[in-house]
Amino acid sequence: MDDDDNIRASQARKGSPFLTAKQAAYFLGLQVKTLTNMRWKGKGPAYRRHGGQVRYHIADLEIWSRENGGNGRKGKRNA
Repeated sequence: MDDDDNIRASQARKGSPFLTAKQAAYFLGLQVKTLTNMRWKGKGPAYRRHGGQVRYHIADLEIWSRENGGNGRKGKRNA
C-alpha cells in the first residue's frame, strides 16, 4: 500500500465511514488477499456492496478487530 492509499484510509475515517477492501485490509493490518479469502469463507468482518463494490464500515472493522484480535501473543503475559 502506498502513501496515497494511507492518506485515503485516514481521510475515510474523518469523512465517509466506508472503506474499500484495500483500505480495510490496511486498517486491520492484513493483506488484501487475506481479507478477500476471509470474506469468501464467511469469516471476516461484515461488509456491504455499494454499486457492486465491496465496502467495509469502519465501525464493523473495529468491532471485528476487538472480537477477533486477541492479545497478539500466545501463552502467559509477563506482569
